[in-house]
Amino acid sequence: MYTLLSFSANWCEPCKWAEPVIHDVVEHFDGKLELRKIDIDTEPAIAREHHILSVPTFVLMNGDVEMWRMNGFDLAPNMIRSLGQHIPS
Repeated sequence: MYTLLSFSANWCEPCKWAEPVIHDVVEHFDGKLELRKIDIDTEPAIAREHHILSVPTFVLMNGDVEMWRMNGFDLAPNMIRSLGQHIPS
């Protein structure tokens, strides 16, 4: 199982805009991708551990290994195509 870490903050407008996009991305991978939302203000240690400098940032993990990272977000089809290079179909 792959985990998509979604780093955001309540005050971040682009993070709110990314919500429906990320929902579509996770739905596309149909059980192969687990979403974990991380608020950088309430979980700063995790944000530091992953070297998060801006939000939104998305990090694809396979166990403890980072496979992919995106600062900001894109259209769902573009993110799906990019993530699909790392998640077997």
